[in-house]
Amino acid sequence: MNALRRHRKLSAIWASEPGLKGWTSSVNHSDLGRMFLITAFFFFLVGGVLAMLIRAQLATPHSAFADAGAFAQFFTMHGTIMMFLFAIPCFEGLAIYLLPKMLGTRDLAFPRLTAYGYWCYAFGGSMLLVALVFGIAPDGGWFMYPPLTGPLHSPGINTDFWLIGITFVEISAICAAVELCVLILKYRAPGMSLDKMPIFAWYALVTALMILTGFPPLILGSVLLEVERAFGLPFFQADLGGDSLLWQHLFWLFGHPEVYIIFLPAAGVISTIIPVMARTTLLGYGWIVASAVALAFLSFGLWVHHMFTTGIPHMGLAFFSAASTLVAVPTGVQVFAWIGTLWKGRPELHLPMLHILGFFVTFVIGGLTGVMVAVVPFDWQAHDTAFITAHLHYVLFGGFVFPILAGIYYWLPLVSGRKRFFRLGEMAFALIFLGFHGTFLAMHWVGLLGQRRRIETYDVESGWGVINFISSLSSFVMAIGLAMVLIDVVIHAFVAMRGGRNPWRAEGLEWASMAPPPAYNFASLPEVSSRAPLRDSPDLPNRLACGHGYLGDPSAGRRETLTVDITSGRPEYMVIYPGNTQLPMLMAAVTGLFFLSILLKLYWVTPLALTGVAALALVWVWRLGMRSDQGPQDAGRGLTLALAGETARSPGWWGSAFLLVANATFFGSLLFGYAFLWTVAPGWPPQDWLTPSLIELGFGIGTAVVAALAMRLTIRRNRAGHSPLATLVLALAASLGTALVFAWLLLRLPPPDGHAYAATLLILGVYGLCHALLAALMQGFLIARVRHGFASPRRAAEFPIVALWSDYLAATATLSLLAAHIPGLLP
Repeated sequence: MNALRRHRKLSAIWASEPGLKGWTSSVNHSDLGRMFLITAFFFFLVGGVLAMLIRAQLATPHSAFADAGAFAQFFTMHGTIMMFLFAIPCFEGLAIYLLPKMLGTRDLAFPRLTAYGYWCYAFGGSMLLVALVFGIAPDGGWFMYPPLTGPLHSPGINTDFWLIGITFVEISAICAAVELCVLILKYRAPGMSLDKMPIFAWYALVTALMILTGFPPLILGSVLLEVERAFGLPFFQADLGGDSLLWQHLFWLFGHPEVYIIFLPAAGVISTIIPVMARTTLLGYGWIVASAVALAFLSFGLWVHHMFTTGIPHMGLAFFSAASTLVAVPTGVQVFAWIGTLWKGRPELHLPMLHILGFFVTFVIGGLTGVMVAVVPFDWQAHDTAFITAHLHYVLFGGFVFPILAGIYYWLPLVSGRKRFFRLGEMAFALIFLGFHGTFLAMHWVGLLGQRRRIETYDVESGWGVINFISSLSSFVMAIGLAMVLIDVVIHAFVAMRGGRNPWRAEGLEWASMAPPPAYNFASLPEVSSRAPLRDSPDLPNRLACGHGYLGDPSAGRRETLTVDITSGRPEYMVIYPGNTQLPMLMAAVTGLFFLSILLKLYWVTPLALTGVAALALVWVWRLGMRSDQGPQDAGRGLTLALAGETARSPGWWGSAFLLVANATFFGSLLFGYAFLWTVAPGWPPQDWLTPSLIELGFGIGTAVVAALAMRLTIRRNRAGHSPLATLVLALAASLGTALVFAWLLLRLPPPDGHAYAATLLILGVYGLCHALLAALMQGFLIARVRHGFASPRRAAEFPIVALWSDYLAATATLSLLAAHIPGLLP
């Protein structure tokens, strides 16, 4: 088969449908990556307009441009959009688009999951924009501190939009993080061991793991605050056994890692572009990887430095101050590695390099002010002033926006297949750089003079007027520069001339495909022997187009790729993808109905929406698998591989494992909240304890453990060729028994609106009940699969997945029941 016929046949297999139906049904990673990026930059535009409104209000003393209520909505929505609706989705879009190409594979690990995540992001973000248009947007700050955001001080629907909308959007982040972890670890070109991965893949992997462990505390906090607002459960009310500091701990357990979740992908872009611009290799690859991992670990030990003024003990102040200073070390390792790469090479000052130089200047200043606020006495003076706002923008804009702009101009020839025609980018960079520093250097200055954050006006006598006018004027200069970037990109996409492949002479696999890349990325999959495959084999693109790699024969008419061993890159098994479908969009819409029913207090709709989500999920997974054994498949080049459904560690198992990491972090945060309130909140223990029951405790733990053991026995029986139905029924009955124990526990609780103790046990009980019912649903589904011929001793991939969730039920049910009963048994 010649290259042209192969291209046409693969395009017919992988391409999305034309028109609107194609956008709503596509599960192709290139389409989804573009959709994420376009939507993220739309929200960036909205957030930028809000920033201009803020600066217009603060340009002069006693400005009547906006009243206090509108101004509160402006700065709350500006921070919310930039943090949740732009920065993280922008990284997700970039990674979703680029990583399969960089790793030498054809698509994502779970394309439908990513499509579902996109639609959750689009619907959730739209919910917040609707609130903004109608003047009922969140107005409590993007950090939503109670008690100011509790039912007493914020009785309207504004805060509920934030809590519910952000939780909805964070589903997208969790989906993308699971997707990226499995993709990077399992879906790589044969021969691409961990030490041969592109540096951007390492950064994306670390970032995805941080999302899985950093976002659940905020999701828990949002759930608790919304439950308090909707049903009066007093998690943050001190007079009823709660504590508002619990929100700050949960929020900043997310909030400070969030800064590095934003920075690390940008650092990956820098580490990718600098060697190409310098015509050399990256200096200190291993050190950079180690520093990125160290930065991720350290970031989770810094959350209290946002709470230095809350009266925490001096030992805690000293520890978190030292940790906040120490985080500069791995950051410095990366910066010096980048400088060393430039030093040993011959840098070429192309437009991407200009933005990277802008990053160096801006981020270093942000890092220096970060060290300043890590010092407790200085933080006591600067806390909640404009100085902190300026520091945050130096770190986030300098550490993310400049690198992302560099990445846009670097990869734009790949995405469009064109070369730049007009040269607006250089002028735009100058305006952005000068405007940014004029805006936020002035903001540092006025913050040191005492201007507080989040104030909508100030007196003439304060002496802040001229500085604020300079800051506002500079912000409009920066906005003009960003608008010029948008114009430049649009002109490039529609007017610029066709360009050649790989204009930068880069050595990564993404440049081995056509420009723009086809829906299938590679006509055949490459084999990798180093980090620079195009340097090793300059004719690699032509050889792949001619089918000289793996899976080069499309005659089967299936969407195929292969997976590898995590460490060595040795091929393991073949994956067959499902086709295009509108199911992810429909499921996201029903998920949105669930959140809207809570927002609008239509609680009778909530169980209907949950039932709809469960039904669609069953349809989702029922379509997978086959009813007959397939055996080894030809992967090309003399290699035969088993299908994913005939392996013990299928992609579904890996996806479940990483999803359970996020789930376990959520549960651990819940136990942390329980222990925190028990330790510091007034009125613990309350007078009306839960009456302990050894029978309830033993039966609940016993049934959960039996369910897990029964699933293990099911796997053994199926492997031995015996019918697994009997042990599956036993597992189902045991899970239902666990659910009954949690239901009985909920019925025995004291009134949950009377004290935070009962409210916390209620959340623990609901968590245990939901997971027991989920395990039972999965076991019942597996029984149906067995009865309909989807499982056999060879086709056994679904059994370990259900066993994994059953094990998780056993662990969490044990800890939940112990937390509920043990305190009452202690003297």
